[in-house]
Amino acid sequence: MAIWGKILGALFGFFFLKIPGAILGLIVGHFFDKAYSQDFNQLGGFGRFFSDQNSLKQQAIFFHSLFSALGHLAKSDGKVTDREIQIATALMDDMQLTGSARREAQDAFREGKARDFPLADTLKGFYEASHGRRDILQVFLEILIQAAFADGQLSQEEYNVLEKVAKPLGFRRRDLDYLISMYEAEIRFRQRGGQRNNTGGQYRQSSQGRQQSAYSEQQSLDDAYRILGVSSSDDEKTVKRAYRKRMSEHHPDKLVSKGLPEQAMEIAKKKAQDIQSAYELIKQKRGF
Repeated sequence: MAIWGKILGALFGFFFLKIPGAILGLIVGHFFDKAYSQDFNQLGGFGRFFSDQNSLKQQAIFFHSLFSALGHLAKSDGKVTDREIQIATALMDDMQLTGSARREAQDAFREGKARDFPLADTLKGFYEASHGRRDILQVFLEILIQAAFADGQLSQEEYNVLEKVAKPLGFRRRDLDYLISMYEAEIRFRQRGGQRNNTGGQYRQSSQGRQQSAYSEQQSLDDAYRILGVSSSDDEKTVKRAYRKRMSEHHPDKLVSKGLPEQAMEIAKKKAQDIQSAYELIKQKRGF
């Protein structure tokens, strides 16, 4: 319930006109609070997901920034393909966006496709709304990396857009390259069991035998180390510390408490599953 308009209106009114001014200020403040509350509750269809005013604003900004950046990414090579539209649609499905919330996401995607779309300013607003929380910003960037890889490859144009996204979020080029390298390892690692990717697509397999011959047990182990961000020469303590750090970055409860919308949580959970699977494989091979 908004009350600051009433309080400030009454105080300023009393200061200038005593009791009559306080009454007048209270009335004016009431209408200000009412208008402000309505405007706040109309931050798009995304608002219906959130139970309090602060999370409404912060998380509506998350969704708008995400889908507009996704639209900008799709248009990076000059043309938005049917496949790229399917990727955005699948992401909306994964996040269970329906009705007005889905229309808001579609509108944001269309906005992002515009040649003069203010990507840097939009992301700066998102950075400020997220209070610079790196784990939230990293999940945001990882979602876009996954979307860029949904057709099986990352083009130079897509990489250029990802670099433009990373910079205002506080990530350097080497940080971006590190996240891309880890995601490439995750893609290969998931193929072992023919798991679905995070944008709803299915990896192609001609046969189980062909898949096993194309991706050896040693390659699987190498990718497990990449997913954790360590090497096979690192000791047990280093591997465990890296595992805990990576899991902490994608822990669902922690991310929700810091402002990640629950609708984006499924993607973080899948990445946490990859980290867990990679760690279990390393434990098995090294016997600790």
